[in-house]
Amino acid sequence: METYSSFVVFSIWLCFLQPVRPFPSRSADSRMVRMDRFSSCRDHLEYPNNNLCCLNCEAGEHVKTPCTEAGKKGTCEECDYGTFTEHANGLNQCFKCLQCRPDQEVVRPCTPTQNSQCQCKAGRFCHPDHACEICKKCSSCKSDEEVVRNCTATSDTECRKVQTRPPSDSASAVIVVVALCALGLGLVLFLVGGVWFVWRKMQRRDSQRIPPSILKGRLDYCEEEEPFPTLTPVNGVDSLRKCFDFFGDLNIDYHNRFFRGLSLNDNVIKSKDSLPYEDRVHELLNIWVEQEGREASLNQLLSVLLDLNQRRTAETVKERAIQTGLYTLKADSLQCSNYLDQQP
Repeated sequence: METYSSFVVFSIWLCFLQPVRPFPSRSADSRMVRMDRFSSCRDHLEYPNNNLCCLNCEAGEHVKTPCTEAGKKGTCEECDYGTFTEHANGLNQCFKCLQCRPDQEVVRPCTPTQNSQCQCKAGRFCHPDHACEICKKCSSCKSDEEVVRNCTATSDTECRKVQTRPPSDSASAVIVVVALCALGLGLVLFLVGGVWFVWRKMQRRDSQRIPPSILKGRLDYCEEEEPFPTLTPVNGVDSLRKCFDFFGDLNIDYHNRFFRGLSLNDNVIKSKDSLPYEDRVHELLNIWVEQEGREASLNQLLSVLLDLNQRRTAETVKERAIQTGLYTLKADSLQCSNYLDQQP
């Protein structure tokens, strides 16, 4: 009986024994509410601030002062010059605009709602899938190649070998006939032109004959002159500076030797290595003009090119200087050929 009573008491005690769970604290509740509020802010429409969800500022603006009431917009301020935001946002400041490099040009200027866009200048390119730290100069097709695609700001010139097909028998016959006709016509024109040239020369000698003593002096003068003509500037040093762009085609292998020939030291030459090639040539020529002063002349530059056996480049610069009206041929250079024609 005593054992039975003990069992009943123990059973009743077990019934009242329940696991005790702590009541959630007020601080925990507040943290949960704060997390719920932040997670409830609408993407791309609101941003969280001090337990509140504020409406985003418009594109081209940034948050100056956050809102003090949920679902409202704070004080927004337009982006300063040189900064932008492309979308509605809750940013405290705008992004800085991209600055184009010297070898690039602006395609689209920066505005408060969009970043600036740059591309390589004409005659240069940079592949978009590369780092694009510098714009490379466009390639030129060789004499036995043809252009497939012109150079753009994002791709180089594409070339391919010219396809030559052997002519058929009928085409060969046509070519032979055309060639014979052209040869006959050319021979007739040559004979007519020769007769006319001899007649004109005789007429000129009869009407404009120069006394032998004067002609001999002029011939001696022409023979003493250098074979490369002398140029005269139309507008002094301004004409010289405007010709600097014509030296952009200078062979890069002769770059240092050319400027050493102009008495520029290696330190000055190397100081411009960071610039694009055309800009480097232009800057060094400006330094040379400042160094030479009034003695600087285009004839001196052409003389250095001739000393380096770069006659083709010198001829190109001379022709462009004359064609653009910056220089004229010296009178003595123009007259020498006429005097030589009048030699008996």
